[in-house]
Amino acid sequence: MKNKKLEANLSMAISKVFSGLNMNALKFLLPLWMSPLTGATIRCTFAAVAFWVIGWFSAPEEKTSRKDKWLLFLLGVVGLYGFMFLYLVGLSKTTPVSSSIFTSLQPIWVFLIMIFFFHEKATAPKIIGISIALVGALVCILTQQSDDLASDAFTGNMLCLFSSVVYAVYLVASQRILSAVGPVTMLKYTFSGAAFSGIIVSLSTGFDAPVLSMPFHWLPFAVLMFVLIFPTTLSYMLLPVGLKYLKTTVVAIYGYLILIVATIVSLILGQDRFSWTQTFAILFICVGVYLVEVAESKDKAIPK
Repeated sequence: MKNKKLEANLSMAISKVFSGLNMNALKFLLPLWMSPLTGATIRCTFAAVAFWVIGWFSAPEEKTSRKDKWLLFLLGVVGLYGFMFLYLVGLSKTTPVSSSIFTSLQPIWVFLIMIFFFHEKATAPKIIGISIALVGALVCILTQQSDDLASDAFTGNMLCLFSSVVYAVYLVASQRILSAVGPVTMLKYTFSGAAFSGIIVSLSTGFDAPVLSMPFHWLPFAVLMFVLIFPTTLSYMLLPVGLKYLKTTVVAIYGYLILIVATIVSLILGQDRFSWTQTFAILFICVGVYLVEVAESKDKAIPK
């Protein structure tokens, strides 16, 4: 069991570090080297192909019903692609640090969904934690100004906020289906659905990716390959390992790595500037998410 926990901790750490670097890499690519809509299509299609190939070489999983396969596909069509679509468009207009602030709000949206739609108990610690985190989000939205690093900060922040809500809905829905299917099966069908949406949208709006056109530019191409292989494919493969063996609070703490990595790399690369308001927002969201996760962990520990 100790080896499994060590494996789970390493999996979560690697996954979240890649997720943080993903924001900086995408900010480098968008919109100069590819448009946000084309970027979403490329990511979803590459991941769909990768997970089908991985599935051929993986151990067989439990047989999945046709109904569950269609549910996963539709979940990808709407939820996963909707998240990618909103997130990439938002990131192209704001900074990696701000986008990571809203990504870290996903646990808050999950708890709100469970409270309003699945009648989970809304305890005082959870309400306090949610309120603190939302104050942090509002500070970021209302105080960040557009500049040379964020072409339309308010719109970008709102789109990143909506993307985190959509991803939370996707997580809740997929978790309920995941109990009946294996993780590779889930990844294959959800990303196939997301790729389907991306291809339809790209056929309507056009495919805009100078990074893949001639003359060849090695740096943006290398950055794109990093995004596709590590944050898009490997990170999604590692997440189930961490979720299986670690407590919810530990998983939430690892989520803070996204904020830390994106902030440090953004400041080093000049993709963002130090801001006291962003620092305030980060601290409030981290504290809020932690309080909610601790309250949730205690609720689960109490015998029913």
